[in-house]
Amino acid sequence: MTLSLSALNAATPAQFTELLAGTYEHSPWIAERAAAARPFQSLAQLKHGLAQVVREASREEQLQLIRAHPELAGKAMVAQALTAESSDEQGRAGLTHCTPEEFARLQQLNADYSAHFGWPFILAVRGPRGLGLSRSQIIEAFARRLQDSPEQELGECLRQIHRIAEIRLNDKFGVSPDLGNLVWDWAEALAQHSDPGYQEQGELTVTYLTPAHQACAAQLREWMLKDCGFDEVSIDAVGNVVGRFEGHSDKAPSLLTGSHYDTVRHAGKYDGRLGVLVPMACVRELSLAGQRLPFAIEVVAFAEEEGQRYKATFLGSSALTGSFDPAWLDEMDEQGIAMREAMRSAGLPGEMAAIQALARDPAHYLGFVEVHIEQGPVLQALDLPLGIVTSINGSVRYLGEVIGQAAHAGTTPMGQRQDAAAAVAELLLYVEQRAAEQDSTGAVTVGTVGQLQVPQGSINVIPGRCQFSLDLRASSNAARDALDGDVRAELARICQRRGLRWSLTPTMAAKAAPSDARWQARWEAAVASLGLPLHQLPSGAGHDAMKLHDLMTQAMLFVRGGNSGISHNPLESISNDDADLSVRAFQALLNHLAEELSS
Repeated sequence: MTLSLSALNAATPAQFTELLAGTYEHSPWIAERAAAARPFQSLAQLKHGLAQVVREASREEQLQLIRAHPELAGKAMVAQALTAESSDEQGRAGLTHCTPEEFARLQQLNADYSAHFGWPFILAVRGPRGLGLSRSQIIEAFARRLQDSPEQELGECLRQIHRIAEIRLNDKFGVSPDLGNLVWDWAEALAQHSDPGYQEQGELTVTYLTPAHQACAAQLREWMLKDCGFDEVSIDAVGNVVGRFEGHSDKAPSLLTGSHYDTVRHAGKYDGRLGVLVPMACVRELSLAGQRLPFAIEVVAFAEEEGQRYKATFLGSSALTGSFDPAWLDEMDEQGIAMREAMRSAGLPGEMAAIQALARDPAHYLGFVEVHIEQGPVLQALDLPLGIVTSINGSVRYLGEVIGQAAHAGTTPMGQRQDAAAAVAELLLYVEQRAAEQDSTGAVTVGTVGQLQVPQGSINVIPGRCQFSLDLRASSNAARDALDGDVRAELARICQRRGLRWSLTPTMAAKAAPSDARWQARWEAAVASLGLPLHQLPSGAGHDAMKLHDLMTQAMLFVRGGNSGISHNPLESISNDDADLSVRAFQALLNHLAEELSS
């Protein structure tokens, strides 16, 4: 029998618990406590309500929940003593048909894991798409997570349990996240294109205007035209794929949206690309329904954002804002190919006149919105699928050097040293402490010393020079500048006290891009319409939205990432359910905007 929210909301507490039996393994107390939060207006709200109960439970209760789960391919499976739900899930993953070698490996991993953590390994074996992980994927995840700390692994086990519960609830309610499946499958198909040297290793790397990059552009163009029903799709002079879905009239204003389809090296499948595929799915639904809005939708798959092939970033969005630097055309890649030459080889003009013609007139646009994977752990830690971005952090970067005096490590007294590396180590700790302080305005600051080098260093020589990098970011320009000033002043004090010289060479400065208040409110209304709580957070990473911010109002929506929110990494992950919610939030945004403009 298919379950319904109306039946759950109308049930007695005991009936409510019984209807949700089997959702969480041998743990009816979760449903019992969640019953008090009724009524639930959506399945997403029910899922979050159940997860919230676990978040608020005691650590011992959380451990009991984890220990209620069976080992993968363990004794309970062999003895056919699993619950019906667990038996189905382990069977779908092929764990009932392990080779002797795979079974032995799993048994050893179970033993090692239990000895290390004291509870069974938990993994949603039906995976992020709901179809089932392969045995090799399960064994790989098992081995990788054995390296986690107990605190990390406790949190990951609970998140995997919530994913198991989510899939079981989908089954109970007869719900399939079809739009999320569409986006997920598109991302998988797009990830089949990768640069030479990476594709052979099964890794994803797509850099500007390589054959893989051009194949991605062609694939996006084909999907937009044939699958989604865009009225017009083109590849412009910098390689952006631009799809337009017209409004009621060809004079209607446009909503601009999109993200980038190039990647870093050894990339994940969703950074950037999610922000192209989600609005594509929305246009597809509008086209299938024969529906037009009071505004046009312009989806741009930006050709370049990551700066991997050339020493220039945001090439795609810079062309739209009119800030494409002509000097970039003469930049050389590692093979000595100029950008201009690469463009012409890809069938693009390679001329500034054609690039300058791409600049958009902000008067023709309602604003810019971007959907993006979070690239961080915040939403996953809060068991939230979506978050609203308040600002894209401003940043400054430096390459620095401290110069002291190299001397014998054994014969120079500690009080008479001019140790350059010790000074930088002191600065590093100051950056960590200062960036963690609460800003009086509520702005978020972060600071990183990502590179440290002692040129010609030796084990028995006091470092006479130390080179380092400095990356300082904040959600407002004032907070960024205050952090920058404090760090530079501290470096001067440290070096004066130690008798050292220092230099800082600026390599990059970017302004913060706060979200437009009205657009942020629209995203909040869209997320609230799904029954989800609102969570606002800044973006620590840069996005195309920060370039469009120079031209028009903008705001972003973040989607939870799996594997502790890791990004720029093959482990980058989203679930089909979260992808589905992001599409539905975008649809709600479009509908709310249409109502605004029609009233």
